[in-house]
Amino acid sequence: MAVLEIGINKPLNKVNMLNQSITAVKGIGGETAEALAEMNLLTVKDLLEHFPYRYEDYRLKDLAEIKHDERVTVEGKVHSEPSLVYYGRKRSRLTLRVLVDRYLIQAVVFNQPYLKNKVNLNETVTITGKWDQHRQTITVNQLYTGESAQNKDFEPVYAVKGKITVKGIRRFIKLAFSQFGNEIAETLPDHYMTAYRLMNRRDALQIMHFPSGPNDMKQARRRFVYEEFFYFQLKMQALRKIERENSHGIGQHYELARLMKFIDSLPFSLTDAQKRVVNEILADMKSPYRMNRLLQGDVGSGKTAVASIALFAAKTAGYQGALMVPTEILAEQHAQSLTSLLEPFNIRCELLTSSVKGKRRKQLLAALQSGEIDILIGTHALIQEEVEFKKLGLVITDEQHRFGVGQRRILREKGESPDVLFMTATPIPRTLAITVFGEMDVSIIDEMPAGRKAIETYWTKPDTLDRVLGFMEKELSAGQQVYVICPLIEESDKLDVQNAIDVHAVMSHHFHGRYEAGLMHGRLNSEEKEKVMTDFSQNKVQLLVSTTVVEVGVNVPNATMMVIYDAERFGLAQLHQLRGRVGRGDKQSYCILLADPKSEVGKERMKIMTETNDGFVLSEKDLELRGPGDFFGRKQSGLPEFKVADMVHDYRALETARNDAALLIQSEEFWTKEEYLPLRVYLQEQGVLEGEKLD
Repeated sequence: MAVLEIGINKPLNKVNMLNQSITAVKGIGGETAEALAEMNLLTVKDLLEHFPYRYEDYRLKDLAEIKHDERVTVEGKVHSEPSLVYYGRKRSRLTLRVLVDRYLIQAVVFNQPYLKNKVNLNETVTITGKWDQHRQTITVNQLYTGESAQNKDFEPVYAVKGKITVKGIRRFIKLAFSQFGNEIAETLPDHYMTAYRLMNRRDALQIMHFPSGPNDMKQARRRFVYEEFFYFQLKMQALRKIERENSHGIGQHYELARLMKFIDSLPFSLTDAQKRVVNEILADMKSPYRMNRLLQGDVGSGKTAVASIALFAAKTAGYQGALMVPTEILAEQHAQSLTSLLEPFNIRCELLTSSVKGKRRKQLLAALQSGEIDILIGTHALIQEEVEFKKLGLVITDEQHRFGVGQRRILREKGESPDVLFMTATPIPRTLAITVFGEMDVSIIDEMPAGRKAIETYWTKPDTLDRVLGFMEKELSAGQQVYVICPLIEESDKLDVQNAIDVHAVMSHHFHGRYEAGLMHGRLNSEEKEKVMTDFSQNKVQLLVSTTVVEVGVNVPNATMMVIYDAERFGLAQLHQLRGRVGRGDKQSYCILLADPKSEVGKERMKIMTETNDGFVLSEKDLELRGPGDFFGRKQSGLPEFKVADMVHDYRALETARNDAALLIQSEEFWTKEEYLPLRVYLQEQGVLEGEKLD
C-alpha cells in the first residue's frame, strides 16, 4: 500500500469545538463540572452524547387500551372533593375521583398533602401513574391542573450520579445544544447516509434529547445504532487487516493426495458442514498470512475430526502440531482418538500433562525438540518453558475460553508465526461471535453427524423425584450410567437449592448395595477429580453426583441419563453443555430437568430446553432472555458498551455495519480519499493506526 499522510494535524474545527472542556458551556461552572466528571462527562461532546436511557410517555391514552400495571397518562375532570388521610409518621394519602371519558376512576396520591388545596371540583387534571385495572385506580406520581396540564408528549430520562439530577442534566444539555448545536459535524460517509436513509447527526442528536414524536425518535435511534456499530466494526476490521498483514504466516503447502487418503480412511463420512470448515482452515494454512480462526461446533458435531485433518495437513507440509486442552482427562481422550486416527499413517502423537514426570518426560521433550514427535497433545504443561518444538506450524486450543490470553500467546510463541485454531463447544450466537471475536475468522459446524439420536429432554417438578428414581433404576439395571447435577457443593443459607453432598447421600442410600454412587465437585484436588472421573468412565461408579465441573471434557459413551436438580438456576447455554455429556453412544439418552421456576423467564427456559437440541438455537434464545452481559458472565464478558445500540435486538444493523466496515477497510479508497479522513483520524485516536503515516 502506498505511503500516505492520514492528516492527524489537519484542523477539524467542528470536532475540536466539541472537544472543549464541559466548562465551555455557559452555565456550567467548576463545581458542576466536577460533579459531571464523576459521570465521565468531561467535554461538550460527552454531554451532547449522554443519551437518555428511556423516555416518559405523556401522550394521553384510552383506558380501554391500557394493560394492568402499565404506566399511563390520562386527562379528566375532578368528580369529588379530594379526601386526605394521614397515617404513620408524616405519611399521607390523598384520594380523588376523576371522570376520564366514560370511566369514573380513583386517583391516589401519596405524601403530597399540599395538593388538596390545589385540586378543585370539576377542574380538568392530567395525571400520570400506574394503572390498577382490577381496582380501577391510578397510583399517581405526577398531577397537573388547568391549562398547563398537557403540554408535553415525551420526556427523556437520563442516568445521573451524585449531585446531578435528571432535571439538571436536561438543562445542561439544552444549554450545550443551543450554544454548540451548529458545530455538530456529520461522521458517516455520504453513501451510507443515502443508502440507508439515515437522519443527519445534528437532527438525530436534537431529537434524542428533545423528542417530537415516536417516528422521529425511532429514526434518530436508528441512525445512532448504525453509527455505533459501524465505528466499532471499523476498528475491529482495521485491527484484523493490520494483524493479518503484519503477521507473516508460513504458507503450509500440504500434500493434497495424502490428505485425501487420510480423509477417506476416517471411520465416518464428513458432514457438509465439516467439509466446508475443513476447506476454510486449509485455505488459511496455505495462505501467506497466519491463521487466526475460531471453530464453533456443538457437542458431538465432530470438531476432533476436523482438528485431526488440520494436524495431518501440517505434518505433510513438514511441520509439527500442538493441541492444548483444559483438563488431563480431556487431553487423554484426545490423545487416544488422535493416535488411533493418525498412527496408521506413521504420524507420532504424544501426551504431555503434569502427570508425565522424570525420565519419561525428559525423553518426550528431547523427541519433541528433535522433531521425532509430530503431534503433541496436552494441558497447560505445553506452555512450560522447557517445552521446545523443532518446527511448530499449527496450534489448536480446545475450549479456548478456559485459557487466558497470555497462556494462548505463550503456546503460539513456541513457533515462528504458526497458524492458530481455537475450538469451542459453547455455541456463541452469531451476533456475539462477530462482536467479541471480530478480529478472528469464525467457522461454524452447524450440522450433526447422521444417525446420532437426539437426547430426549423432560421438565418435571421436584415432587416427582420418586418417578425419576424409578427411571434411573431402569437405565442402571440395563447396564447404563447416570449423571446427577447440582448447583452447589454443600448447604447454603442464601439459596434453597439441592447440594451435591446431600444429593450424593440420598442417592447412595437409595441405590445402596446395587449401584455405586460417586461424588465430584470443584473443591476436590485435581488427583481426586481424575480418580472419580476414571472410576466413572471405567464403570466402577455407575452414578455420578456432580456440580457443573463435568460441563466440559468428559466422554462416557455408556452414560445415557442426566438428572439436573434446580435446573432453573442455570442458563440455557450451560444446561445444553451439561446435557451434551450424555448421548455420546449409540443408545437413546435422556435429560431430566427437576425445576420449579417462579419467573416467566425460568419457565420459558425449561420449555425451550425440551423443544430443541440445537445449541445455536438455544444460544440465541439464551441471549434474548439474559442479555449479552450475562451470556459470558459479568466480570469478563469481553463485550463493548454501546450507548444506544442493542446487539440482540439490533443484530441486523450489526451485520450490515460489519459488512460495510469490512468492505471499506479492504478498499484502496478508504486509505487515500479525503472523505474518509475523519474515519482514519478516529482509528489513529483509538490506537489502531500508529504514527502520522501508514505504510
